[in-house]
Amino acid sequence: MIKVLVIGDIMIDHYIYGKCNRISPEAPVQVVEVGKEEYTLGGAGNVIKNLISFNCEVEIISVIGEDNYGDLILSQLRGLGIGTAGIAKDPNRCTTVKSRVLASNHHLIRLDRENTIKIEQEIEAQLLVSINDRIGYYDIILISDYNKGLLTPSFLEKIFAVCKANGKKTLLDPKGTDFSKYKGVNIIKPNKKEAVLATGIEINNQETLLEACIMLQNITQCDEVVITLSEEGIASFSAGKLNLIQTKALDVIDVTGAGDTVLASIGVSIASNKSLTEACDFANHAAAIVVSKVGSAVASYEEIEEKFPTI
Repeated sequence: MIKVLVIGDIMIDHYIYGKCNRISPEAPVQVVEVGKEEYTLGGAGNVIKNLISFNCEVEIISVIGEDNYGDLILSQLRGLGIGTAGIAKDPNRCTTVKSRVLASNHHLIRLDRENTIKIEQEIEAQLLVSINDRIGYYDIILISDYNKGLLTPSFLEKIFAVCKANGKKTLLDPKGTDFSKYKGVNIIKPNKKEAVLATGIEINNQETLLEACIMLQNITQCDEVVITLSEEGIASFSAGKLNLIQTKALDVIDVTGAGDTVLASIGVSIASNKSLTEACDFANHAAAIVVSKVGSAVASYEEIEEKFPTI
């Protein structure tokens, strides 16, 4: 069984499902008749759910608020058989919640409840103790940055140092425009928009795609780069060579959480000693399954084999 440590911003994805048949008399907005609501793990929590669907053993390092949503995260993690010792409670922040309203599978609006203040030094120290205690047990470290204040430059520097000292490969999904804070990561996986913002290079062909990969490698001093390109597929850059894998997407219904699926899929493949190209190809197939579903969905080995029997 592959053992994975996930470090990143965990949150609650709140879905409100209903029907929309009329416009409000109070304002020119749609009226949604609520049918059901759903609360599920989001952010790094969605990475965890994808890893579990791939039969991995998983642990999480993160921070939550001292509130009901934080308790809900702990409860859901325990329900999945995930230990919560690596979760720190911060009384100075709220737990991140993303509420999405959907009517007939159409995403109408998203409401965010969050606090993006940087974690205090004592929280960082507490989490580093958890990482040091368990780092030797895991096959790969996945880092999921949603820019909610957990992964500060100071914390990231210490994480990379611990991982390198213990010979553990790191794979990171970034956020923001300053990628210098990720210096020391092994593999970085931005999407196209993030890569453009981080490098200043407008990616519109393979030449500019290659330029962006080289610049990302120079900024982060990473070994390899992956850039997800939505309907254009996934690009990987390794040993000075660029490889582009065309998308395998089926019917695209909801892209929510697709990046988390790609992160988990690549991580599982790398931990199984697959090449980066093989890992990206597998991730492309997994993402195709996920975007054909509503919400932060996951893909299993069985689903991938059923939809793509030649993989």
